Amino acid sequence: MNERNERDDTSVYVGRRPTTNYVMAAMLILNQGKACTIKARGKAISHAVDVAEILRNRFMPEAKLQRIEIGTEVLESEDGRKSNVSSIEIVIAPK
Repeated sequence: MNERNERDDTSVYVGRRPTTNYVMAAMLILNQGKACTIKARGKAISHAVDVAEILRNRFMPEAKLQRIEIGTEVLESEDGRKSNVSSIEIVIAPK
């Protein structure tokens, strides 16, 4: 259980808010010397890639990509139907 809380402290979940909000959240994590995981699902995937690229190219060029994972998650709607949703995790580490 401790591991999950620690992981959530270093994760940024990308959604509909402005890109700069997510970039600043990731910068706070990286400035603490921890690796940051940028996570998104569905239509927010391109937004997550934008966050990672802005972070690496404009604000922290010394940061390195550690890992990129793509996958599919099965979500169940309220009426019981299941649908597949693409997901991405981008891990960026400070130098």
